[in-house]
Amino acid sequence: MKMELIQPFINSADAVLAQGLQSPMSIGNLSMEEEAYRRKGVAALVWLSGDIEGRIIFDLDPETSVRVASRFAGAELPESDELVRETVCELANQVIGNAVTSLNDQGFHFRVHPPVIHTSEHGVKGSEDTEALVICFETCSGNLFMNIALRYNRSVQGGLAAGVGHRDC
Repeated sequence: MKMELIQPFINSADAVLAQGLQSPMSIGNLSMEEEAYRRKGVAALVWLSGDIEGRIIFDLDPETSVRVASRFAGAELPESDELVRETVCELANQVIGNAVTSLNDQGFHFRVHPPVIHTSEHGVKGSEDTEALVICFETCSGNLFMNIALRYNRSVQGGLAAGVGHRDC
């Protein structure tokens, strides 16, 4: 997976989390996953299709999800509150939406499917042509994880390699 696909997600997570939590965040750990993704807690799954295809899982352990949702709601929420899950989906929407806007500005065209709560213990396993990168974001409310498994669509990959689909600077 190329950095040009990953960097917009890192930049977007930094901006959205720092603003929403009103505190700085840092990248803790980066790892490549070959096995199926193991959910850590409350997770939102977003699929992309088009020039770039794949999925992003935005995942927070249960305690962190409650702290983050409570921070956004301005009141303490119980772990069982539906607002906790909705907040994770909304954060995924904001982070991924901002990243997609950046990728669109680079000339990529794709469809973002609405976030859904990812409830399976194990996620979709990557394929030999799709690597999954897991990024841990450390915040004052706890760690948030973004699992990114994207690849260039095979039907447009030749055109992208030739510069089609990118704007010249």
